[in-house]
Amino acid sequence: MLAPSRWLRLWFGFSDPVDRGTYLRHGLGLMALKYAIDALLIWRFAGRIWTLSNYLSPLLSTRQQLLRDAPPWLLPLLVVIALPFLWIGVSMTMRRAVDAGASPWVALFFFVPGLNLILMMVLCLPPSRPRRMAPFDDMASSAPERFQSAMLGVVAALAITLVSVLVAVYLRRRYSTGLFLGVPFTIGVDRPAGESVGLALGSVTIAAGAMVVFALEGLICIGMALPIAWAIALPGAVLGRIMARRAMVGSAGAGMALLVPLFLGVEPRGAPTPHEVVTIVEIAAPPDEVWRHVVTFPDLPPPTELLFRAGVAAPTRARIEGSGVGAVRYCDFTTGSFVEPITAWDENQRLAFDITAQAPPMSELSPYRNVNPPHLDGYFRATHGEFRLIPLPGGRTRLEGRTTYVVDMFPQRYWTLAAGRIVAAIHERVLRHIAALAEEEEP
Repeated sequence: MLAPSRWLRLWFGFSDPVDRGTYLRHGLGLMALKYAIDALLIWRFAGRIWTLSNYLSPLLSTRQQLLRDAPPWLLPLLVVIALPFLWIGVSMTMRRAVDAGASPWVALFFFVPGLNLILMMVLCLPPSRPRRMAPFDDMASSAPERFQSAMLGVVAALAITLVSVLVAVYLRRRYSTGLFLGVPFTIGVDRPAGESVGLALGSVTIAAGAMVVFALEGLICIGMALPIAWAIALPGAVLGRIMARRAMVGSAGAGMALLVPLFLGVEPRGAPTPHEVVTIVEIAAPPDEVWRHVVTFPDLPPPTELLFRAGVAAPTRARIEGSGVGAVRYCDFTTGSFVEPITAWDENQRLAFDITAQAPPMSELSPYRNVNPPHLDGYFRATHGEFRLIPLPGGRTRLEGRTTYVVDMFPQRYWTLAAGRIVAAIHERVLRHIAALAEEEEP
């Protein structure tokens, strides 16, 4: 029976070997503990039953559907709780692979949903037959050698990152978990811990700059993605460094990192969960005056908000062809038009429409004239819109703007929050314009 201190060293350390029995027992025990914690929190705060099949499902949409009506803080809490289990899983999987005579780089497959379960089952089978390992100490080296090693590490990380982006995003059209979680763990280098962390952060930043230079991405999305990349690069530097040092002397074990692009985007893909943004304004005009400016409205003044001036699509006007259900409304933006066939026409009360085509969500900031990264096409989709007019005392109107949208990009919670704020800013711009037009007509 291991003492708690030895359990912690086994789980979070890197020195204790992990044989197949230890891997099986602790793996099952920790999975059961994680399942119990998640199930209890989801039942208590979301009112849903978190079944074992939900827990084992590789589809992120399964979790999102169950948490759709949960408090907004529950999913971030579950993510925070999952972090130590993720660390333990990668650490023990790496050491089990080494103990079984395999390369520690197979632990990269731990980040691929579905494949990670297969990997864990396979690693429970082979007996211990450790290979000869590289010395695990910080050997002194000269400044030129350290600089050369650092530059090689940056170049290798840059190459792996760019190839991974090309394969995952441009070929497989998937901003996947493997891209965001697996790639940073290949950046660790066989240097002292401080240097490894610095090189990892520097490599991520240089790779981001390279994607702008090579016209793969624009400055807006790079700026939004860098906080995630930096946060993941920190543990990636530590674990990647351990993997590099534990590779067999004279082997090409670290070459497993070059296989990462081949496994990106292979995880199962479920339908993204829809989200709704609701914005409300009160207007000093009756519903019949407001209604006319909801159906169509003339040009808005040029945007002054930094968000829209930076390139995010801003609404400019609304027009309609026909009247009533079946008419087609067009909401023009600075990047194009949203096509909105009318599905509900309750005059002075409610206007609802589907969105069958949409403009690009932004014009990327870039040194080049035209940059069209794949995430501008289909990864954010507005699916439905609605205006509700509620009469208030004193001839006033409460106007509600509603938009339903989906985001199909990992990590979905992060990008969903960002998209929701952008949609809310668009609502504010449109509703304020409608209010100004309606109030101008009041005597």
